[in-house]
Amino acid sequence: MPTPLVDDFGREVTGVRVSLTDRCNFDCVYCHNEGLGDTRGPMDPQDDEMSTDDVVRFLDVAAEFGVDAVKFTGGEPMLRDDLEEIIRRTPDSMETSMTTNGTFLPGRAEALVEAGLDRVNVSQDALDPEAFAEITKSGAYEKVIEGVHAALDAGLDPVKLNMVVFEHTAGYVEGMVEHVAENDGLQLQLIEYMPELTGRPEWNIDIQRVHDWLADLAVRVEHREMHDRKRYYVAGDDGGEGMVEIVDPVENAGFCANCGRVRVTHEGYLKGCLNRNDDLKPMGEMTRPEIREAFREVVSNRVPYYGEYLLRNDRGEWEINDDYIGA
Repeated sequence: MPTPLVDDFGREVTGVRVSLTDRCNFDCVYCHNEGLGDTRGPMDPQDDEMSTDDVVRFLDVAAEFGVDAVKFTGGEPMLRDDLEEIIRRTPDSMETSMTTNGTFLPGRAEALVEAGLDRVNVSQDALDPEAFAEITKSGAYEKVIEGVHAALDAGLDPVKLNMVVFEHTAGYVEGMVEHVAENDGLQLQLIEYMPELTGRPEWNIDIQRVHDWLADLAVRVEHREMHDRKRYYVAGDDGGEGMVEIVDPVENAGFCANCGRVRVTHEGYLKGCLNRNDDLKPMGEMTRPEIREAFREVVSNRVPYYGEYLLRNDRGEWEINDDYIGA
């Protein structure tokens, strides 16, 4: 296995998160489109999206540098008709996963597994259809539930449910935790709302309260090295356990210090940090040697967003570090 690249802060890059499109059939109120803001345009395939060959060429190069995991995202990645081909051509050395809203999993889940998909995250912010519709601006709740079952039937076990925790969903967290504790094959990922990327700070809640509640509820707690995350195992009525993981990046220097990912936008820009758009590196029509050099450069320039790119001033407020202004 090749040795991964390491940035100036000692962080190995072992994963890539590749957006295949910014198109989506949902309009979730919290969406920040992988840190790019609301760039969504027409639902038809767009010329600015990376081609199948573009995606595979990049992944081949990433594998040369020891990257052993790729997560395909969007928008909604299943709007790509070539998704199965992309997964089939992904290097065998990479664990292949996907984040989806689940509506297209019925009818395609088995083909995705046959192509090589290892894991899937399905966005599900509530168990109530009306609440779900309010959050996602979609009437596709039943289709999402059907998609989760299709993924399980296809062997994508466990299915991890993604739930963004903010003012509109906080009241549904307890029900979602009970849901995964009582249903085999499901896990829950609670994702902290990111007001700095959505522009609605009034929707934010204190994620530490969720940590504290789960710590009291859990029968055991594990620490995950990636992003310095915690996993809480909650007992179900049937004697089983449900795993609940919290992703809490906001103002979390520990999260940034343990980040080992590089992102790729749907247009083919390398992106070293979710929160930054001043470090984008276009791949365009680059050859493999040029992509290798661009990847090295992006990794070399990666900076922990909280604790380095942003520092707290004397008033406890986050400010851009002068070392990176104009860099």
